[in-house]
Amino acid sequence: MFMNIMITASIFIWIAAIYELIKPSKEQNNRKIITLTSFGTLSTLIIIISFFQNFSF
Repeated sequence: MFMNIMITASIFIWIAAIYELIKPSKEQNNRKIITLTSFGTLSTLIIIISFFQNFSF
């Protein structure tokens, strides 16, 4: 259940980051881009670490 919420949140974070990046450069908010990219990277790392912990070799 937690992973489903985390994956969904991560997808929305990356969509928001991409939406901000495709705006014209005068309308882009650099703080928002940095924040979204940081949270997107963090959430992706959490998902990957959780996946490998549950994956048995």
